[in-house]
Amino acid sequence: MMGGHHAASGAAVWIAATTQPVIALGPVAERLTFLPAEVPLGFGLLDITPAGVLAGAMACAGAALLPDADHRHATIAQSLPPVSNVVCAGIGEVAGGHRNGTHSLFGIAVFTLAAYLLGLWQVELPRYGTVFPGAGLSAVLLIAFALKALKFIPDSMRRLPWLVSIPAGAFVALFAPEQQYWFVLAMLLGTATHIVGDLLTVGGCNLIWPLKIRAPRIVRRLPVLKHVWRRSGRLAVPVLGKAGSWREWLLCVPVSVYAFLGITVPAIEIARTRAQPLLALLPWLLPTSA
Repeated sequence: MMGGHHAASGAAVWIAATTQPVIALGPVAERLTFLPAEVPLGFGLLDITPAGVLAGAMACAGAALLPDADHRHATIAQSLPPVSNVVCAGIGEVAGGHRNGTHSLFGIAVFTLAAYLLGLWQVELPRYGTVFPGAGLSAVLLIAFALKALKFIPDSMRRLPWLVSIPAGAFVALFAPEQQYWFVLAMLLGTATHIVGDLLTVGGCNLIWPLKIRAPRIVRRLPVLKHVWRRSGRLAVPVLGKAGSWREWLLCVPVSVYAFLGITVPAIEIARTRAQPLLALLPWLLPTSA
């Protein structure tokens, strides 16, 4: 799956898991009485503010790209130079190359454990309450991954990722959901979403790495199973075909729209809330008629 689609899928999964947007059917439900008045589009697992939704979505979008950090020449390796280059090179060495350790259940467990340990670093500030510095520092790299994958920052502007990611990481640290496990959940959802996306392509993943169980010869002769259980030991359910196929776009365009709307709504709410004090001052600032 393409990097931008991984990032959008991660943000969409966070929004679907932690919030509960609804579609009001209105007149349709009145005519078709068997339909509910509202259709929920999320599970609402967390009780979080609009700022928490936005902070978590950014972190989860970056986490959905983290498994691809096993390739030192990957696009995200150039997202926040030189830090991202060093991080991706190190992860690639430990993970045994591309689509191995980081694309497995073991990789999900390691990333989630790292998020748990980083989430233990908490600071209480009088104005902001509980602040998560570890999550904020991690979010600098994760957000840079997402910006690079979504092609928001051109390759020629090497300093801009730092100028964008550092304030965004500070936002995550200050306005993250107050639940202690939020960063663990974002990392778990993001990395798992990435692996599911790659499982749906022809490349597949070896979920039980470092073990490798090759498909028996009899399986490789069966019409369907030979595409699911590969000779290399990888598993795939290649309904999306190759990365970047029209089938991938058919799935990921509505997912991306859902993610965009899920981020835009809380962002507008945050802007409206912050603007209220300024709007209250307008009558005093505007000149009055005689």
